Order: sequence, then C-alpha cells, then structure tokens
Amino acid sequence: MATTIQSDIRSALHMASSTFRSLSTNLILSRAAARRSLPFYSSSTATTTSSLIQRAFSSADSASDVVLKVPEKPSICTADELHYVSVSNCDWRLALWRYHPSPQAPPRNHPLLLLSGLGTNAIGYDLSPGSSFARYMSNQGFDTWILEVRGAGLSVQGSKSKEIKQSAYERSEQMEATSRSATNGTFPVEVQSTIPGALEESETFAVKGEESDSVVVEDMMGIATVWDESRLVMKLTETFMRLSERLSGFLTEGQSKIMYAKFFDQISKLLVDSQLSERFNEIREKLSNLLETRQNSSIANQITDLSQRIVNIIEEGQRSVSPPLFDLQERLASTIEDFQKQLDLIVKYDWDFDHYLEEDVPAAMEYIIEESRPKDGKLLAIGHSMGGILLYATLSRCAFEGRDSRLAAIVTLASSLDYTSSKSTLKLLLPLADPAQALNVPVVPLGALLAAAYPLSSRPPYVLSWLNYLISAEDMMHPELLEKLVLNNFCTIPANLLLQLTTAFREGGLRDRNGTFSYKDHIHKINIPVLALAGDRDLICPPEAVEDTVKLIPQHLATYKVFGEPGGPHYAHYDLVGGRSAVEQVYPCIIQFLSRHDST
Repeated sequence: MATTIQSDIRSALHMASSTFRSLSTNLILSRAAARRSLPFYSSSTATTTSSLIQRAFSSADSASDVVLKVPEKPSICTADELHYVSVSNCDWRLALWRYHPSPQAPPRNHPLLLLSGLGTNAIGYDLSPGSSFARYMSNQGFDTWILEVRGAGLSVQGSKSKEIKQSAYERSEQMEATSRSATNGTFPVEVQSTIPGALEESETFAVKGEESDSVVVEDMMGIATVWDESRLVMKLTETFMRLSERLSGFLTEGQSKIMYAKFFDQISKLLVDSQLSERFNEIREKLSNLLETRQNSSIANQITDLSQRIVNIIEEGQRSVSPPLFDLQERLASTIEDFQKQLDLIVKYDWDFDHYLEEDVPAAMEYIIEESRPKDGKLLAIGHSMGGILLYATLSRCAFEGRDSRLAAIVTLASSLDYTSSKSTLKLLLPLADPAQALNVPVVPLGALLAAAYPLSSRPPYVLSWLNYLISAEDMMHPELLEKLVLNNFCTIPANLLLQLTTAFREGGLRDRNGTFSYKDHIHKINIPVLALAGDRDLICPPEAVEDTVKLIPQHLATYKVFGEPGGPHYAHYDLVGGRSAVEQVYPCIIQFLSRHDST
C-alpha cells in the first residue's frame, strides 16, 4: 500500500507543478502596518433589513479605519459573525468565525480559540448543524472563535473594507463552485487548466491580425517582428532583473542560483542540437556572473544588452538555421511567461509555519481577548493536527523566552512535535522534501487535487479509496459530510510550509525555519494544563506520535487519551472532530477538561 500511496503522491505533485501555472498571480504581497479589525457581523437572528453601519468614518474607506456591520455574511460562512483581523508586516486579513455562547449554557470565564490543520479552513469545525464542533462548544457556553490563517478559507489580502468584503464573497463563491463542479463530475477550474485542450487562451507576444489581404499582412510583418522582439527583450530583461534582486528578499542566494540555472536550462532546450547553443552558453555564463551581483544601473544595462543578444539568437535560429527552428519566438515567450508565473507564486505564497506561529496566531489571540475581555486576559484553545502543533510550539517558545502564553489550557487533537518514531503516512513525503522541489513546485493546490481525486475515491472502481481512510475511518462519517469536508475544507499549501513541517519527521522533531530551535526541547518547561487526544486508526498522526510529545510535558499537567475500541468505533484523523461518535465520546471529554480549567 505504501508504494501505491507514494506513487499517487508523486503523481499529485506532478499535477501540482502544472496546476500552479493556472493560479492567479496578480496579488503581490505588500507591507502594511498597524493591526486593526474589520468584522462582518451577522447573528443567526439578524434580519436582512439591517442597514450598513459604520462605527468609524473614513473617506478613504481604509480597513484600518472602518468597522462594518452587514446584514449577511458570505454564504459559505455558517458562524454567527465573521470578523477580520490585520497582521503586522503584510496585507493579509485573517478571517475569524465567531459563535455566540448559548444563553441557556453556564457562563464561562474564557473565550475559546479553535485552530485548524494544515491546508484546511473553518469548515472542518462546522460541517453541518447536527455535526458542528464549533456550535457544540458555543452551546456549552464558550464564546467560540475559529481562526483561518493566511491563505486559508475566507482570509484575504487587501487594505480597503470594500476590497476585503468583495474578496470574501468571491472566495466563498469559489469554494462553493468547486464543490458543485466535483459533485457534478466535472473538474474544478484550477484542475481543468492542466488538462490538454482545457487551457485558457493566454496572452501571446505575437501579433495575431484578422484576415486581410496578403499585401497588408506582408506590410505588417516587419512591424510585428520588431514589436515581438522588443516585447521579448523587455520580458526577458524583467525576469533576469527580478532574479538579480532575489525577488526582493523572498529568495536566498542559493535559491536564486537554482532558479536562474533552471531558467537557462529551459531556454537552452529550445536550441538543442543547434549550432547556436555555443553562442547561447557564452551569454549564459556572462549573465550568471551578473546575477550573482546585487542590482545597480550598470548591471541593469548589461542585462538588457545580453537579453537582446538572446532574442537575436532566437530570431536567427528561426530564420537561418537549417533545418529551421520553427516557432522559437513563441516558445521563448511561453517559457518566459511560465517562469514569471512561478516567480510570482514564490512571492505570493511566501509563508511557512513560523509565520503562523509568530504573526497569525498572536494577532488572533490579541483580537479575541480584546473582544471577549476575560478577567485574567487569557483564553482556552483547541488545535487539530497542525493547529495543535501551533499550540505546542507557542507554549515551547513562551517557556524558552519566559513569556506568558496567555493560554489558560489547551487541547490538542491528533498533534505531535515529533513523528520520527511513528509510522505516519506523511513520512512518504520526505523524499520529496527538497528545497529545490519547493522552487519547482512553489505551491501544492491540495484543495483542487483532492476535489479532482474525490470521484476516484468515492465511486467505482475506487482506485483512490485509501484517501478516504486517511481522513475518516470506515462508517465513521456520514458520506455527505465527508464529501463536504473533502470538497470545501482544503486549501493551497506553500511548499515552504511543507518543508518546515517535514522537520517533525527528522531527529529532534519540528524546528524553526532556520533549523536552530527545536520546539520539543522546551515543552517540558510549560506551566499550563494540556489534554492530548489521539485516534486509534489515525494514519497521519498515530497514537504513538501523540504520546511521544505528551511524555515531554510535566506529568501533573498532561492528560492523554486514545479514542477507539477493538470492536469499533474507530477514529481516523478527522473523526475526533467530525466523526459520528465524537459527539457522545470525544466532545464531553473535552468539555469536562475545559470546564475544570476555565474556573481557575
């Protein structure tokens, strides 16, 4: 089975390397300041007659100045309120789904934060009215919040309130459209673009005129050639300049070398078996030396000249080489366009685990504490999978630095800082965890890939049925809820995030992005209670992985429990949150723990 899974994973990554070309690349991360909020308020009893209310006025309509109340949230959001919180150092606005505590429930002293797993959004905690982890917690009296980290769910980029609102509605529609497409047996838009014949018509550098007299076409040929050549030189120069700048800090020197070597190889393939290859290699050597130097005006001029020479070689190859090299200009244009899209994705999806840990989670915690105002300034938190890892890492870092974590107690579901001793199926990704691979495939469109694979896992001949067992044990989740989870819960994952998380499968466990800080090394210093839960059939985070981290926590603070019986029911990775038996078995265990530590 392991060989089959690894083969399917490799096929998925190959698919991802094609899929990323179709992802939108027009959003480039900017740097913003000041942390403020933009909530979309809509209680479950709100009427559509509510008017738009601005609590703070700004003629510029800036998200940092305006708080909005709207009668309706995006349809995908089933919470009582949808809030947006800013993050320092970037223009991301993180979505916070809020669930009001039930008036009939006992009053609670602390709000509750829920953190989702890798590449997932808030939907996993709120699958349906009858199977909603978040709603269950709010009905028990907790002011419950789900954080969607950057890149997940309804989190968006933008600075103006109208822009953020529009982006949220667009994201909601995209998620629902993906679900409808897969249910109808069609591919999502992102995957369609990888299928031959389904590619969108992209901009080309050649002039495509309408049908006209041959004389007119002949007169235009010279102008078109000059225009195409100028455009190619401009695009080629722009690409080299971006590499010389190392994408303004997004790439290290070593990564830049890998990228421009790859780009040169792609151009070189256009001239294979051509006598022009030697001339290109001379230019390549000169450009390589220039790209290793930081940009200045002199280098810029030289890069432009060398780009012109490359285009001249392409043109000569197309016209005078025997046999002629057809369509070289168009092929070079396509090569440049694909490579620039790859550079754009590296910039757009530029975050890793430490960005979540150091920026997203603290911003959300501060905002929730300000909104809920607990007397001791703390909150309770539950994390599933990577969400639990974030909580462990937060406690470890705070213990090391001697800071207050502002957490009263935490619950982790299927989480560990060290997977080395377990048989986690995610270990099959380790051979693919190469920094160069992250540059070749800067993102893994997990949501699109799972949506495309779902018909093969849920319908005859069930060739990918093993995917379902990674998510939920047999008969543990209602088919409709499993479908919703697969089609709506997963997002695109930056390769840099995956690369950092793979350190959890190596000696010493999960480390920071620099590899110098091991999060498990300081977990023994924590001073708050932890409930760690595992599922007996969890192939992603097996019980032994969960227990390995629990053993590091002071014994009087740690509670560990494995759910699942020899004769059933069994619990896989998502069943602790959304399984049929979770409401009767798992949820009460969590409430008992939280209630005990909420009163202290």
